Amino acid sequence: MKIRTALGLVAAMAASTFLSAAPKKFGGTYTDLKDPNLPADYKYQGEYAGDGLGAQVIALDKGAFQAVLYPGGLPGAGWDGKNKILLDGKLEGNSVILHAAKGKKRYLGSSPSEFSATRKFPPDGHKEYSGVISDGKLQGLTHDKKKFSLAKANRVSPTMGKKPPKGAIVLFDGSNKDEWQGGRLDEKTKLLNTDGSDIKTKRKFNDYHMHLEFLLPYRPAARGQGRGNSGFYQVDHYEMQILDSFGLEGLNNECGGIYSKKASDVNGCFPPLSWQTYDVEFTNAKAKNGKKTKNAVFTARLNGILIHDKYEIPGKTGGSRRDPEGTPGPMKLQGHGNPLQFRNVWIVEK
Repeated sequence: MKIRTALGLVAAMAASTFLSAAPKKFGGTYTDLKDPNLPADYKYQGEYAGDGLGAQVIALDKGAFQAVLYPGGLPGAGWDGKNKILLDGKLEGNSVILHAAKGKKRYLGSSPSEFSATRKFPPDGHKEYSGVISDGKLQGLTHDKKKFSLAKANRVSPTMGKKPPKGAIVLFDGSNKDEWQGGRLDEKTKLLNTDGSDIKTKRKFNDYHMHLEFLLPYRPAARGQGRGNSGFYQVDHYEMQILDSFGLEGLNNECGGIYSKKASDVNGCFPPLSWQTYDVEFTNAKAKNGKKTKNAVFTARLNGILIHDKYEIPGKTGGSRRDPEGTPGPMKLQGHGNPLQFRNVWIVEK
């Protein structure tokens, strides 16, 4: 009886170990471009550009879309920084039919009919545009019946795949996760996965330059914080949000925002299931006799777009460690119940 019990315990432990190493499943969530179950909507969402105009098409599930048009070009690539035009769309056959957004709407409304990608509706610069998305192009008519044509644009961050410089500490290169507490190394894809739980570096840091590449899941039925919520914590004190905020305002609780403190200067978020980069220059807060004497200073680029420039962070953000500001700390990648994937992570200490 004792032998059987011991054998049963060993078997249970082995099963537990196996299960902990297996990827978790998240309903309505897609994490792989090669997934055969990826909805048809996915190929229509994304960025389009041309004719001095940019567009970001947001998939809202079950054939519904909203397109945000930017005079001058895409955010970080010509947009005038103020004016936007919103179009609602519906998949009909092999085309998405777009018409000027109208009616009663609210920011991130749950149903496509009430969804607005802007807090103010109609936004500044909104006009009666219409269009069709088909065969990788968004073609349409302006309010004064002039034709425009935009081609699918798959932007790639200028720092994508950037190699760690001499003296850098490689935190993750796909070979192992020895630098991390928690997380899962996918042996097939060579990616670091949160599987919904926080992971932290074993080392602590103070002042540095850091490079990180991440991939957001595709969750078309979700809204707001439900779209792959995660965070990139500097010294586990200050959270820079990781979230599918593609096409949105870029608020302090959206991708690139310093959570609860500061919105991004520009929303540099790319579409979900596209690899994105963070490049951060960080100088930790200073303290004397247990009292903070200087705020942490933070410069960050999302996909090569400057979103924070030497910003002084006035205090810790939620979910951070209890130690006082000005102390070295680990880098934390928040899970928040969402499947996030990371690669090519390195840091250069100052």
